This record gives sequence, C-alpha cells and structure tokens, in this order.
Amino acid sequence: MAEVSGPAEQSKRTDLGVLKQSTQPVQSYTGGTYGNNKSMNTQQVSSPMAGNPFPSFAPINSIGLDAPTERPDEPGTAGIDMGAGGGSELMMDRPTSRPSLANTLQKLAMFDDTGEAELIYQTYNR
Repeated sequence: MAEVSGPAEQSKRTDLGVLKQSTQPVQSYTGGTYGNNKSMNTQQVSSPMAGNPFPSFAPINSIGLDAPTERPDEPGTAGIDMGAGGGSELMMDRPTSRPSLANTLQKLAMFDDTGEAELIYQTYNR
C-alpha cells in the first residue's frame, strides 16, 4: 500500500523510496574552476534524476565484419542468379508472383475493424 502524506506543514515526499531505487548515478564534473565539483555533487545528491524506466537488455550476439566466415565452403554469390553457388531457388520464402491490388485489399479487409477496407475492396472490384 502506498504511503500517504500529511496536510500542509506535516506533508512530506512519498516518492523518495522510488527515487532511491531508480536514479541516475552522480556524475563527476571536470573542466571547471577549483571547487565546482563539490557543489555540483551536492546538487546532484539533493535532487536525483530519475533513472531509465526501460529494462536493460542482454547484448545482441552479433558477428563483426572482420570475423572469419562461418561457411567457408559456400561461395559469396550463393542465393543470386549469377556466379558460383545455387541461384534464387535457394530463397524458399520468396513470393513467386506479385500480389494484385485486389488481393491486397481483400487481405487487409480481414484485419480492419472499421470496415473501410472492405468498402474500398468492394468499390475496386465492381
């Protein structure tokens, strides 16, 4: 249950517990005159900034451009219709034909709750 603040002089901040859990760390200030870092740190501690509300994700396992190949026996032209290696027949999920506008509108109408896509489809198919 959330803490409730009192009236007027008895009031106090109720969000401090939340702020302490998710605040940005104090950053050191450099390049100023002597003594500025202490006052900057005092200000940052007295008024902490909210932290990142988004969860941090694990790093993506990516392969660098200078990494050695994982398929040393596959030609660089595999998947295209020229050079060594298989051609476009290797691309199994590629559409075999270009969809028509009527076909696209019909598929769109299945997911349109307003019914507007259905009206456009019927007008186009007359």
